[in-house]
Amino acid sequence: MKHKRTLACMLAALLCALPFAACAAPESGGTDLPPSAEQDPPVFEPLPEAPETLEEPALPEVPEEPAEPETPEEPTVPEAPDEPTVPEQPAPPAVEVPPAELEPPVPQKSEYVKVLTNGLNVRKGAGTNYASLGTVQSEILLHFIEKDGGWYKTYYRGQFAYVSAGVQFTKIATLEKGKPAVESVIAEGLKYMGVPYVYGAVRYHDGKGNKLKGFTESKFDCSSLMQYIFFKGANVLLDVTTRTQVLQGTEVKKADMQRGDLMFFTNESRKNNTGVERIGHVALYLGGNYILHTASDYAKVEQISATRWSYFITAKRVL
Repeated sequence: MKHKRTLACMLAALLCALPFAACAAPESGGTDLPPSAEQDPPVFEPLPEAPETLEEPALPEVPEEPAEPETPEEPTVPEAPDEPTVPEQPAPPAVEVPPAELEPPVPQKSEYVKVLTNGLNVRKGAGTNYASLGTVQSEILLHFIEKDGGWYKTYYRGQFAYVSAGVQFTKIATLEKGKPAVESVIAEGLKYMGVPYVYGAVRYHDGKGNKLKGFTESKFDCSSLMQYIFFKGANVLLDVTTRTQVLQGTEVKKADMQRGDLMFFTNESRKNNTGVERIGHVALYLGGNYILHTASDYAKVEQISATRWSYFITAKRVL
């Protein structure tokens, strides 16, 4: 294609030069050249024809790929109707529940043998053929250790003893337990149920932990019993009399008393005195209106009578 364009340009140039040559010929009026000198018109040799451009051989046609069969359209599934919109309910306000309400603690119980009749024999063994160690009155609580056949094993006067388990004589009663130190003190006191009361019995120590000569577990008054079981059960030093023990610990209101608190009372001979001189008796509160103490006869666990409540002065917590 480039070669053809070159030839075309050369031909056009020659054609343009012809008129100029004709104009340059001499007029008929004369010439300085002889006739023979007249020049022949230029003869143009034909330009060689451009070689034919060889056409490129045609490529064989590529057969068309067979058309893939059309995939049939899937049938249109009708859309499920929209479910009616339910308006959202406002969330209820969060209520904080105290942990105590979520998991209420299960109270632990202490078991006792409750006496149902007056003059019940406390025996050395599980049978009527064993000697009696003494008798107990109705409504008294004794420490429950285990049941042995038709008998309950307990403590009495510092040793193992037995009372009848007949339903007409005894039954099992329970009181809620306190903290371990309190339970240890109570367990010491229950060993000495039935031990005689002796006013002014020798104390175990002088109030500062120094042991006193002449002490024995075979007799107590109210303040010497409290001093002994608190020292043995919890290593707590109580003073030597009710009127000095009442000055120890933290005062507790009657409505707030707990198992293990000390209760202080006046009595008929001291009720008109003032200050600590009014104090004439001390007992250990067990809960359920029961106290462990000794007064006038022997050590026992019993209900607080209406008369004794009328003598109540104050309560102290030392554990």
